[in-house]
Amino acid sequence: MKSKEITIENIWNDKKKSGLKEFISTNSTMQSKERMLTNKLLSIQYKLEDYIQNDNDEQVLRILDFVKMYLKELRITKKELADYFEMKDSNLHKYFSGERKLNAKVVLKLSTFSHTKPEQWYRVQIKNELKELKKENIENYKKYDYRNLVEI
Repeated sequence: MKSKEITIENIWNDKKKSGLKEFISTNSTMQSKERMLTNKLLSIQYKLEDYIQNDNDEQVLRILDFVKMYLKELRITKKELADYFEMKDSNLHKYFSGERKLNAKVVLKLSTFSHTKPEQWYRVQIKNELKELKKENIENYKKYDYRNLVEI
C-alpha cells in the first residue's frame, strides 16, 4: 500500500491563499472598534519587543518613536499625554527623545499607559546607548578585558 505524500502545494496553493485572505478581510471588518484598537496596540507592543531582541545595528528607534505610534493610534497629542502624566510637555519630550535618562516614575507611567513591562522601556534606552558607544569605537573598550589584568 502506497501512501501519498503531502506537499507544500497541497497546503498553500493560490486558491487556499486567496480564501484565507478573504476570510481575514471579512472577519476583520466585523471586529468592534475596541478590538481593532487593541490589535493595533498589540502590534506596537510586538514592534517594541522585536526592536529590543533584534540585533540590527542600522535601525535606531527611540522611545519617542514608539510613543508616537501609540499616540497616533489613540488619537491623542504629546501635550495631552504630558498633561495626563502630570508633566510639562518639554520635560516629557526630553525623556522620550533620550536627552534625559528615563527614571522609574516616567517608566511606570509609560508602561501602565501602554500595557507593557517597565523593563522594556529601559531596554530600549540601554540598547540605544550601547549602539552609540559602538559607533564611538568598540576597540577602546577591549583594554578592559580581564585577561589584561590577571595572568592565567
